[in-house]
Amino acid sequence: MKLGLTSTPLRQRNCFLASILILVPCTILFLVIGSDFSAEQTMAQRVAEFQMRMQYLESMYRAKQEDVAILSQYLGMSSQNGDMTNMSFNLNLLDGLSANSRSLIRNVSTSAKLPANLRLPTVFHFLPHLLDDPASLRPAYLQSKNRQGVSIVLGIPTVKRDKQSYLLETVDNLIANMDDDEQNETMIVIFIGESDIDYVTQVASGICSRFSTFIDSGFIEIIAPAASYYPDMTKLRQTLNDSVERVRWRSKQNLDFAYLMAYTQPKGAFYVQLEDDILTKKGFISIMKNFALEKTAKKEQSQWFVLDFCQLGFIGKMFKSADLPWLITFFQMFFNEKPVDWLLYHLIYTKVCSVEKDAKSCKQEMSKLWIHYKPSLFQHIGTTSSLKGKVQKLKDKQFGKIPNFYPHNNPPAVVKTGIQHYKSYTLQKAYIGESFFWGLMPQPGDLIEFKFNNPVEIQRYLFRSGNFEQPSDRFYNTTVEVLPYNLAEDSPVWSNYNTTTDGFLIVGSFNEFGIAEGAMDAKIGKLKELRLHVYSDSQNWVILREILLQNYTIR
Repeated sequence: MKLGLTSTPLRQRNCFLASILILVPCTILFLVIGSDFSAEQTMAQRVAEFQMRMQYLESMYRAKQEDVAILSQYLGMSSQNGDMTNMSFNLNLLDGLSANSRSLIRNVSTSAKLPANLRLPTVFHFLPHLLDDPASLRPAYLQSKNRQGVSIVLGIPTVKRDKQSYLLETVDNLIANMDDDEQNETMIVIFIGESDIDYVTQVASGICSRFSTFIDSGFIEIIAPAASYYPDMTKLRQTLNDSVERVRWRSKQNLDFAYLMAYTQPKGAFYVQLEDDILTKKGFISIMKNFALEKTAKKEQSQWFVLDFCQLGFIGKMFKSADLPWLITFFQMFFNEKPVDWLLYHLIYTKVCSVEKDAKSCKQEMSKLWIHYKPSLFQHIGTTSSLKGKVQKLKDKQFGKIPNFYPHNNPPAVVKTGIQHYKSYTLQKAYIGESFFWGLMPQPGDLIEFKFNNPVEIQRYLFRSGNFEQPSDRFYNTTVEVLPYNLAEDSPVWSNYNTTTDGFLIVGSFNEFGIAEGAMDAKIGKLKELRLHVYSDSQNWVILREILLQNYTIR
């Protein structure tokens, strides 16, 4: 006995047609809705970016209003003594300005005619020592092209360390992990927090030498404060039961951060606080910007105050530039009281937490203003703290593994070297982007050769040796040499370069950081071969973690 329904061919065909009639409209509707949702999401991010730009411009306008207010008080000082004639004379000085500027100043100047002006606190109330020197807020050193209007400003404070400095490696890593578009909307400001002008000049010279093209373009700026910017550090109050040395260290750090933020505020829509001993990941700029716009576009998260891209200390904290005055003022007010990361916490706590509610409620409210991104985009690599005697081995576990190599799509070539490789870390794998090359100690005359399958025209080359786990395994006294394909014997190009006995042009060399990079002279034309030539003994093995032959054309 059959309890189920029998299925005839006609019924099967009808069921099939019914399924088609239901599924096709649903599929079309799904695609349309999906497309509309994607477009809506894109539009929301554009609106969010526009909002950020507007906030940035509004903060710039407020800064100009402050300047006008100060100027108007100066022009109207005589009226406080009842001398209205001089007041009129002073305002007549404004005739040379535009109508809008004249109107704004005259409106603000109205307050100068009152019996007494209301005086609001300024930086001088919290840092009265600044009044002792008119140049206390003027940089002692400044390398700048006055670039403004970028999307993201990266702030890197650096100070003298007893042992190793990671500053140049940090900047190099940041640049290496940006593409051209990201560099166009970003700038790096390096703050040298030392009053010894000789040391400042020495560090700045190293930066300018290593990153000269980025300095010339305005992508990197360098600033150092005047010695009079800092108070007498021997007269600070001891707080939190910290040692005198620690109080001085954290108090100075608060002042350094405030100075750097104040300088960078007019330069971009977002500001990201970093340190001078960190690593990052490819595409970190786009990731941070998109995350910021995504949160701004969401109504419930649009009022965020800090986006946190690293779980350690004050590394990777992003702020809207329009919000920086909150931090700057808070740091100035309480610079002697607590460490900078504690002050950030207390500022947000003060903004949203109520004494009438429990800790859980406070935590929920703070999470709306302090939003974490995972996985982390920055990793701390330093072990020697700027606080003398302090060892800092903190690592962000959410960052993941530090990459040992960076792959690239290079032109087809036969590669070989006389340097014995270690285990499976071969030159071939490094060239095709599968791993890095790790070889035993190079000797004079050793070569790393790239013989192209077809002659190629190369516009730029880049070789990075060593890595962050084995920083000393790098190339020393090693040149980059090329063999032209059909460069005429009488070409003047030969006289522009040193040449080897076997006809190679020496076009570059590895610097003190184990990096060789440069633009290839177009007059050299197509190349048959490129090689690295070692000229001296090395006490270390060698790692070649990045090989890039860029913008090539196969002929």
